[in-house]
Amino acid sequence: MLINEPEKNCLLFFMKCPEKGKVKTRLAKEIGAIVTVELYKNFVLDLLSTLEKLGIDLWICFHPQNSREKLMGWLGRQYCYIPQKGADLGQRMKNSFLQAFDKDYHRVVVIGSDSPDLPSAFIKQALLCLETNDVVIGPAFDGGYYLIGFRANSFLPEAFEGINWSTNTVFRETMNIFETAKLKIHTLPGWSDIDTLCDVKNLMQRNQNTAFKHSKTMSYLGDFQY
Repeated sequence: MLINEPEKNCLLFFMKCPEKGKVKTRLAKEIGAIVTVELYKNFVLDLLSTLEKLGIDLWICFHPQNSREKLMGWLGRQYCYIPQKGADLGQRMKNSFLQAFDKDYHRVVVIGSDSPDLPSAFIKQALLCLETNDVVIGPAFDGGYYLIGFRANSFLPEAFEGINWSTNTVFRETMNIFETAKLKIHTLPGWSDIDTLCDVKNLMQRNQNTAFKHSKTMSYLGDFQY
């Protein structure tokens, strides 16, 4: 890299193809699979709107691998679509990071699709903090994390190995790995994933008087009667 060459940043947006019975399965048990799929679609659209406004290279990392054409038909062909590859979430995140670093990005951040009202300021802060930290992570209130990012020269594949995914210990297990490796860590403010009906109600409550009240998600939930 030349001395005055700006560092390249990339956002990896992790999402699933919105199919009945394949997304937000815990929530679907409470409000029904059809409503859940439509709600998840709005999550994706709202998050894409947030991410696009940042003006940073954006990859849509999708799952399953055979859903590219369906997603392009829905979201459009203007995005960079990258299939998630791996047997579990950890492998898929690790491989996506490696792909991005192989394209000479210097700072890479993964964001999930479970937090539709995630403030853009958190994402900006994550990238800024990677100037002086090895890793950045955003803890979710359910014990997981909603964001994780690395510098190319501090990437730690072990952070995605041996984790009990989809449990309330994911964040703590990951932090233990970082601390053992003596990485310099920046922890973002906590935020909520939307996995249950209670989470949906909290989402609606906390956004009654925020800019997110005008979002597609909140519009869809306008007649929510659960």
